[in-house]
Amino acid sequence: MVQSRALVIALILLLSTTLPEVHSKSIFERDRRDWLVIPDAIAAYIYETVNKMSPKVGQFLVDAAQTPAVVMTRNFLIRETTKLSILAEQLMEKIKNLWYTKVLGY
Repeated sequence: MVQSRALVIALILLLSTTLPEVHSKSIFERDRRDWLVIPDAIAAYIYETVNKMSPKVGQFLVDAAQTPAVVMTRNFLIRETTKLSILAEQLMEKIKNLWYTKVLGY
């Protein structure tokens, strides 16, 4: 039981999710800037599976996922990946404009 508990904690910390946010996000949403959607979906699946088998362990997962360290780390990652996504979008827009003006001559 201790080993499985440690494994569950490691998975939650690795995937670093909070459950209410998982269910509000779509993996296939087009204009997503949040790169953590897929790990959130995986964590939600793990939670649902574990919760079906043992609601007590499921509650432990919820509590572990909402510890301040996990929430702060996750929020930091979301902020930074959002910044990177915006920069990548701006870069793609500049390349596209350069392509149309310099190469194609529009």
